[in-house]
Amino acid sequence: MASKRDLKKAIKRSCGNIAAECFMSQFFDEKPEWDDVIVDAAVLQQEAINRIAVRFDKKVADFDTPAAYRKARRTFFKENVGEITQYISGEVAKIAARMNELKK
Repeated sequence: MASKRDLKKAIKRSCGNIAAECFMSQFFDEKPEWDDVIVDAAVLQQEAINRIAVRFDKKVADFDTPAAYRKARRTFFKENVGEITQYISGEVAKIAARMNELKK
């Protein structure tokens, strides 16, 4: 599992690439709808980063052994990353569909 920092960097990079593609397309097409897609990419970036900033709210003392705590914590973050990945891929698919519609 990637660290939160690496995951945030990847999200920022991906959303930045989407925005850059929109800027280039807007340069050639000059459609005002490209601005909406850029805003959607920025909102996606902020929402995804906010979803990553979750904490495991239990302590080692809540478990029988430290190993049980680590296992529960690892499972919690693995599920969290899976949910974030599904959210991001769904939103990126929507943005890509809008971009394809505008390029026609």
